[in-house]
Amino acid sequence: MDFNAWLVDVTGEIDGFMYTYILLILLVAVGVYFTIRTKGVQIRFIKDMFKQLTEKKHVEGERSISSFQALMVSTASRVGTGNIAGVATAIATGGPGAVFWMWLMALVGAASAFVESTLAQIWKVRGIDGEFRGGPAYYIHQALGSHKLGVLFSVLLILCFAFGFNGLQAFNACSALEYYIPDYATNGVAAAAGLALVVFTAGVIFGGSKRISVITSIIVPVMAIAYIAIALWTTISNITWLPAVFGLMFESAFDFQSIFGGFAGSVVMLGIKRGLYSNEAGMGSAPNAAATASVSHPVKQGLVQSLSVYIDTLLICTCSAMMVLVFYVQDPAAAAGLNGMPLVQMAVNNAVGPIGIHFITFAIFMFAYSSLIGNYFYAESNFRFIKNDSKTALVIFRLACLAVIFYGAVNSFDLAWNLADIFMGLMAIMNLIAILLLGKWALAALKDYSEQRAAGKDPVFLADSIPGLPKTECWHLEEVKDFGEAPVKEYFEEAVDVEVDKA
Repeated sequence: MDFNAWLVDVTGEIDGFMYTYILLILLVAVGVYFTIRTKGVQIRFIKDMFKQLTEKKHVEGERSISSFQALMVSTASRVGTGNIAGVATAIATGGPGAVFWMWLMALVGAASAFVESTLAQIWKVRGIDGEFRGGPAYYIHQALGSHKLGVLFSVLLILCFAFGFNGLQAFNACSALEYYIPDYATNGVAAAAGLALVVFTAGVIFGGSKRISVITSIIVPVMAIAYIAIALWTTISNITWLPAVFGLMFESAFDFQSIFGGFAGSVVMLGIKRGLYSNEAGMGSAPNAAATASVSHPVKQGLVQSLSVYIDTLLICTCSAMMVLVFYVQDPAAAAGLNGMPLVQMAVNNAVGPIGIHFITFAIFMFAYSSLIGNYFYAESNFRFIKNDSKTALVIFRLACLAVIFYGAVNSFDLAWNLADIFMGLMAIMNLIAILLLGKWALAALKDYSEQRAAGKDPVFLADSIPGLPKTECWHLEEVKDFGEAPVKEYFEEAVDVEVDKA
């Protein structure tokens, strides 16, 4: 065994141990804890999640973005090839019951997503062009008082998303061509496709956060709607098979003899993994997008990011699951020999014919591209945390990210992907500890939001109204006053009266 193969094996073992015995338990425990502490915020405020999607920007600026655009950026990163191939792999490896546990973990994880995204909004910062930035590095620095730990988190995120997962997404996008061109990797097609990805990505990332949000707010809804339409057609046209599908799913989900016979690789474990690692709830990635939204109250974006978890897992992943499970019950012999992307392609072929394979290929490419954009968005926000004042360094960073995309398109670099998983695991552990320490402030913000809603107001956040809240850069009286809308002006006037009374 050569040294590279040995490294791949060792990092794979570390990766597997970390995710199975440390991170998975921590993610579930934190999700359950915040579900209890928030009294099920991810269920109680579902109506508000949809309502906040239409909220306009409250602070105008050349590069400030709306709540909906921030949702699309985070969804772009969450929704990738894992929502298609990853779900099929979980079903093929663990059994159809993995889908049930995937759903359950989406409900639990949405509470963690709410807390981390609310914290990101509270401790966001304002850029010179009017844009907002934030995320775990920022609330670790400002609220916990450790710049060094913030930098460490940023470095881990950059290594994971910009130099790891973006290479993976580029490889997955280009490997979808293998169905049409078996030797695509050696005849120059992969290089050409990789170059095209680089050009399209460069055109977006050099335009800044505003252009990224605009592009993702177009690609994500269009591709999601098209993918959902195919899944609905598959489900409705095979509606007589649904009792068998759900029967197989629940029988597998509660096959306790199988579960406890090999828990680490069981249907429960694989379903939990797929749900949590697909929607990234609690991992510390989505807060980087949540912080960029211009909203009147941090909780509004926390609720929107909980909705993003549902879109990723309960909607997109379920679409993949339904297509695969219909194929499973109709032709179990054919399905049994397939895994990952080939399983999805044959499932769609079974439902709508050969045109379905072409659509899946296109969907993979577009979902991968949107993930490239979303992942880069996270990386740049954290790079700016480290080197905020250097435009030259930012250009070099962007070129390095593009080089990784091209390299990933033409090389299957297993070591880099194992390392990216490890970096994400370490990043997630840091974030989970941070939100456990800071969660009380998200709960205080939720209480403030709930009280204002109960009073019939459009909630507006004022940092000084939360006793003991660590210093924030935003959310002070002058900024609230500049929001400029009637309900906000009324709130500002009330806040001024309170300040006068205190004096």
